[in-house]
Amino acid sequence: MERILVVDDDRDIVRLVSSYLEKAGYEVVTANDGETALHVLRRDQPQLVILDLMLPDRDGWDVARLVRSDPTLAATPIIMLTARVEDNEKIVGLEIGADDYITKPFNPREVVARVRALLRRSQLQQDIPAPNVLQVGKLLLNVGKRELTLEGEGIDLTPSEFELLKVLMSNPGFVITRDELAEKALGYRSGSLGRTLDSHIKNLRRKVDLNPEKLSFIQTVHGIGYRLRDQAT
Repeated sequence: MERILVVDDDRDIVRLVSSYLEKAGYEVVTANDGETALHVLRRDQPQLVILDLMLPDRDGWDVARLVRSDPTLAATPIIMLTARVEDNEKIVGLEIGADDYITKPFNPREVVARVRALLRRSQLQQDIPAPNVLQVGKLLLNVGKRELTLEGEGIDLTPSEFELLKVLMSNPGFVITRDELAEKALGYRSGSLGRTLDSHIKNLRRKVDLNPEKLSFIQTVHGIGYRLRDQAT
């Protein structure tokens, strides 16, 4: 049984989300503050975390940073649960390493659907064989070690950024539709992601473009999707 950690200082929200997840067949562990969440994460090793941003001690951003910096937890999918809706705050969360955002008020069925999609993606990553190393121009992606280097320099990627880049680097020069890219890398179609896919791509461009003033390594094909240029310049 897959284990989900639900973190929120609002105990009614924890009970509501836990109830729907348990009915869907998941084991649920809970925490009401950031310190407890970190303790439960290390003790129970959940397969996914639903994390509120506004917590009484360590906020959700701080917890997410610590998760992504811990090698034993870094691959754990994180869904941010928050009443904040400003785009810049969502971008900060995605840069830190959140895989998805759900804003309050929310439909608990949507939470279950997002959980299923992220867990399905994680399972597919484990089941589908992939080349150990992908190279496109100056980019080198070690799939087994989940490491990216650009001209020999290491670049840190969030789990979602890694999966998106892996799909793009597996198809250099080819246009991949938004739906196809979101489904292969993130586990569900782009229509359900809103601006999340674009935010991930924007963050990736910041990391892999040597000269932002030149043509981006990750190209937008308007009305269709994205393409990775087959040679870096």
